[in-house]
Amino acid sequence: MVYPENQIKELENKAKKIRRLIIEMLSKAGSGHPGGSLSATDLITALYFKVLRHNPKNPHWPNRDRFHLSKGHCCPLWYAVLAECGYFPLEKLWTLRQLGSILQGHPDRRTPGVDVASGSLGQGLSVALGMSLAAKIDKLDYRVYVLLGDGELQEGNIWEAAMAASHYQCDNLVAIVDYNGYQIDGRTNEVMDLEPLVEKWKAFGWHVFKIDGHNMSEILSAYEEAKIIKAKPQVIIAYTTKGKGVSFMENVVDFHGRAPTKEEAERALKELE
Repeated sequence: MVYPENQIKELENKAKKIRRLIIEMLSKAGSGHPGGSLSATDLITALYFKVLRHNPKNPHWPNRDRFHLSKGHCCPLWYAVLAECGYFPLEKLWTLRQLGSILQGHPDRRTPGVDVASGSLGQGLSVALGMSLAAKIDKLDYRVYVLLGDGELQEGNIWEAAMAASHYQCDNLVAIVDYNGYQIDGRTNEVMDLEPLVEKWKAFGWHVFKIDGHNMSEILSAYEEAKIIKAKPQVIIAYTTKGKGVSFMENVVDFHGRAPTKEEAERALKELE
């Protein structure tokens, strides 16, 4: 599928702004997870600003598409996107992880636009499956998207949910795997190798898309093509770079869960101008 160049550029610029907000938030908070937030930025920017059916003025609109962040530690990305969409004022971003803030270190329902709390890895696909089945029972046509970390695919609960989603032919369910190759303990292929990942999802009865998770055209095409798949859930395996957009954070495991210092944030923001 071919998209207008100006549309792609607009999304790329929006993703760059989201990355800047992530850096600023984490630097002010002094804690948080930059690596996986930055790696998934293009995926979630494209989803919210082009694909997802939602209404910031009515977050609980029954016919809205659902999004669930299974890898909840990467909530700085989600918060930045929600603020940019208008779910709450941008100034709230600077309260990240403060006592009493609507923006905690993992998502919960006090944040406008968040349906379900997350952070215990491995549970998100089951949550999304429940939303998917609810749509079918209620005869509503919304779609459900869930962002999974690659490291959390090592959790058994993921594969139970994958088996169930295929059994119940949940064709309104899309799993997005942020395959950046790193988790808190190091490289995923050293901690517990996921390969052959495409074949595993296919064996569980899913329709698989394999894309460059930083190529807006490929991202949009996968989202749109997923909508026409019938009788099967879909998974988008997006190959990404941990810490994408900031040279000294890219593929550096230390930045999985360490916020940039003030000096590092200044360097990062210069790179993201």
